[in-house]
Amino acid sequence: MQKKIISVNYHFTRQCNFKCGFCFHTQKNSYKLPLEEAIRGLKILKDYGVKKINFAGGEPFTSPNYLGELVRYCKEEIKIEKISIITNGSLVKKAFFDKFGKYIDVFGVSCDSFDKETNIKIGRGKKGDNVEKLFKIRDWCKEYNIKFKLNTVVCNLNKNENMVEYIKQLAPHRWKCFQVLMVKGENEDETKLRDVRKFQISDEEFNNFIERHKEIKCLVPEPNSSMKSSYLILDERMCFLDKGDGEEFASESILDVGVEKALEKIKYDEEEFKKRGGDYLFENKIFTDCKNNREIQKLFDY
Repeated sequence: MQKKIISVNYHFTRQCNFKCGFCFHTQKNSYKLPLEEAIRGLKILKDYGVKKINFAGGEPFTSPNYLGELVRYCKEEIKIEKISIITNGSLVKKAFFDKFGKYIDVFGVSCDSFDKETNIKIGRGKKGDNVEKLFKIRDWCKEYNIKFKLNTVVCNLNKNENMVEYIKQLAPHRWKCFQVLMVKGENEDETKLRDVRKFQISDEEFNNFIERHKEIKCLVPEPNSSMKSSYLILDERMCFLDKGDGEEFASESILDVGVEKALEKIKYDEEEFKKRGGDYLFENKIFTDCKNNREIQKLFDY
């Protein structure tokens, strides 16, 4: 029986202009599939039944034209229902929205702190001045009727921060807060490009952060237990990555063996995916507006 998968996160590059100390998809190489091969892989996913593609990295805007052609192809040619992007925001330009905005449903920006020095310590650039750019991107999303999302990794440097007022001002459609994650083979100690240990927090510390922000109704908390097996991640060669409790494992590429056979090599928990709201774009659920703190009906075509 064919496994049903709705959403896939395609990390098409490991290249990044930042050096976040806890990153679990570190820049081991600068490889990126030829555009025609990436397109072939996206068509394989569509034919398998995938309804949403999230483009990520590394930093996807290190290759903005490549990214743009992928989102255009997905929407215009193979009719993928939902397209999203997650970026650190620093390289995003208005011209990208002018050219490709009509192909994007959700635009997510990683924002781990609203404190300049904290951002610098995390590794988010030398200036740490991400706040002004966040508001610009939010406004560009409004102009093109794109849902604006925020992602925050809660770690030892920002665990005591109160972000309520900034989140209310930004009024994202969705605010996902992740407990910083160790992935063996990527960031577990000093022998790797990143050492997450000094950034790690306890479950209690993560829960305290969530409790502090509970008035933000679009908040979606994701502790380590939820993250490990509920995401389908394709790497730069279109291999599925298993980020479970053991060493990170990569399947064979879907370009070589197809989706079904590649999925056999990894752990994927569909129930946990649904539990964390991974299917929110495809379900007629009540959602909550952050700014006005009122419940609204999500209006999506399925």
